[in-house]
Amino acid sequence: MAVNRTERLYALVEELRAVSPRPRSARWLAGRFGVSTRTIERDLSALQQSGVPLYAEPGRSGGYVVDKDHTLPPLTVTPAEAAALAVGLHGLAGTPFAEDARTALYKVFAVMPQRERQAAREFAARVWLAAGPVPATALPHTLCEALAARRLVELRYAEEEGEVTVRTVEPLGFLGGDHWYFVGWCRRDSAVRGFLLDRISEARALEETAESRSVGLSELRAWGRDPVPLDTLYSFA
Repeated sequence: MAVNRTERLYALVEELRAVSPRPRSARWLAGRFGVSTRTIERDLSALQQSGVPLYAEPGRSGGYVVDKDHTLPPLTVTPAEAAALAVGLHGLAGTPFAEDARTALYKVFAVMPQRERQAAREFAARVWLAAGPVPATALPHTLCEALAARRLVELRYAEEEGEVTVRTVEPLGFLGGDHWYFVGWCRRDSAVRGFLLDRISEARALEETAESRSVGLSELRAWGRDPVPLDTLYSFA
């Protein structure tokens, strides 16, 4: 059964989830989807890199297994809901969360039943966006990882007058609005600073862990009007 790569990736997750915890070998999967073993191995690697909890079991009867406890069951998402997620993803271009939103959306699509996924694909083909995609970079992911792990980050930053400076920053958060800022305690300035994302040319996470600090809404108003914490706008319960 030959299918395109996107459909095959979705179907691989469904196949492995259906038989979990039993393994499927790459050779068996290659025969199932009408492609080479090498192609299947590349697909499985791509799924792992996107966050699907796949692991390999060694031995003659081994193969690949998906961890059922850490994957979502089939979701009933309407075509309009799926399109809304994709449009929202497009709106995140240039923000710190563009790539994370893309992988989250992929995980949702991967566990949708095939019929609903096909209906969503047909619906999406009738939705047009005026602007093309923004190329992805590793910089937002580095900043997100540093914030999550509370690790210091070294930034190369272009100041308003054009001078490029190197800053060691303790990450405090992100501030979004008309522009996106990486907010942190700048060790050079000994103060909370907001760094415009489009002026950060490089970011490197350091090994040192930042001390616990907080930032007040009054401080954030220097870069955005009436900032509101995300967890007060949407339920994370």
